[in-house]
Amino acid sequence: MPAIELRNIRNFACRGVNLEVTSGELLVLLGPNGAGKTTLLNVIAGLVEYEGSVFFDGVPVDGLPPQRRGVGYLFQNLVLFPHLNVASNIAYGLRARGWPRERVKARVEELLELMRIKHLASRYPRHLSGGEKQRVALARALAPSPKILLLDEPLSSLDLQTSKYLRSELKRLQRELGITTLYVTHELAEAEEMADRLAILLDGRIEQAGKPKEVFFCPANEKVAAFIGAPNILECDSFRSLGHGLVEVSCGGLSIVVPHEGDSVQKIALLPRDIYVSPTKPPGPEVNRFKGVISEIKATPMSVRMTIEAGGKRLLAEMPPHIFESMGLKVGQEVFLILKLRRIKVYENEAGE
Repeated sequence: MPAIELRNIRNFACRGVNLEVTSGELLVLLGPNGAGKTTLLNVIAGLVEYEGSVFFDGVPVDGLPPQRRGVGYLFQNLVLFPHLNVASNIAYGLRARGWPRERVKARVEELLELMRIKHLASRYPRHLSGGEKQRVALARALAPSPKILLLDEPLSSLDLQTSKYLRSELKRLQRELGITTLYVTHELAEAEEMADRLAILLDGRIEQAGKPKEVFFCPANEKVAAFIGAPNILECDSFRSLGHGLVEVSCGGLSIVVPHEGDSVQKIALLPRDIYVSPTKPPGPEVNRFKGVISEIKATPMSVRMTIEAGGKRLLAEMPPHIFESMGLKVGQEVFLILKLRRIKVYENEAGE
């Protein structure tokens, strides 16, 4: 599958974008709404005008129309034909390309099997769930065997359980097909779960690209740190396995249990929103529960951030304004913290990677 290279892409939304996607890679384009993510996919697909150059395997494709770029595109807003059943929806683009009937039939059967929707072949879109519609739309995008797959927030309209299941299915399919893929989202957790690499797009510019843990633990600048949530990053002094996929690490005066299967831990990180703060001691086990004192409070219309001194460390916690107000928290007040175990991220020593 081809590698993709974007050189100095400029238009109404992109401001000099340079980006490389290696052959067979799943790169997640992460950024807030309005950052230019969809526009960049449209540039690659040849659907909008732009300055600069797009290369597939080192060959410029700027002069090629969309239908000759070999790109499969799953748009954010699904457009399944309501008057066609599932099999006919998948076949539509192939018939439009003039494929012979037997070849179309064979390809549709192959995709129904691949997407595990063979039992839906004769159903119409109005009788499908959101997840089933997503599978049909993806099958249709894959029907002409594209060299590159573009996915624009493909799971944004689904419930959490369906979305999580389909993420694993998309990852499986991408690995199975080995297709070079760009996946757009504005959700950090979704990006971390899906990506071989992340590219952070802010205000039409790529601010950082790298493996998820590199972006999370080493934000390139304040813009990236602010977007991902300015994580609490703690150096670990020691490491002890507890079994069952858990380890205990010592970070100064804090002993913290984290989910980890490896042999070493160098750093851990936790987003401010994943630290629970309470003025009273909450019930439950003592795992990752600490006392601290609020040393600083900063409020914005969207959130309240508190700096809390605990175990010789400074932790940043965040909560919605209405919850903060209901608790009546103040600088100098003693509070109880819970570090949400499953949200803690681990950075291994190089020897353990």
